[in-house]
Amino acid sequence: MPPAEPGAWTGVIRSLWPYRLVRWTLAGLFIWAGVLKLTDPPAFAVIINDFGLVPSWSVMPIAIGLPVLEIAAAIGLVFDVRGSLAVITGLLGLFIAILGYAVWLGLDIDCGCFGPEDPETRAYSSLRTSLHRDLAMAAGVFFSIGGVGNMPLTAGQR
Repeated sequence: MPPAEPGAWTGVIRSLWPYRLVRWTLAGLFIWAGVLKLTDPPAFAVIINDFGLVPSWSVMPIAIGLPVLEIAAAIGLVFDVRGSLAVITGLLGLFIAILGYAVWLGLDIDCGCFGPEDPETRAYSSLRTSLHRDLAMAAGVFFSIGGVGNMPLTAGQR
């Protein structure tokens, strides 16, 4: 079999479907995480408070507002709404910074990434695992930033 032409994979990677798949996967993860957090805001507030990064008066508004923002931005990703990828990028950057800080401090607390009593926490009990997962999600964000969304679409791609 002859070797593939240079750039043969570029067309596949930069086509519309991988771009959509990455965005929809990110959206699904953020919707899932947001809904699970909204099922028990007081328990999520306890997790936020455990990180010790925000004043106590702001914990409950964050416990409600953050999941709502996650869900809204994720729905925007599904429908390719301008600005939704920027919000997801900002949220992931924030989560990565907070998790990195917690790992650096050696905290042994629930990540809260997928709500209170996160199954990942029970299975691994590690903030480091959550940090690695968020870094992988950031790769998806960077793929989307450089992907098809920044290229004009032809009539056949719409």
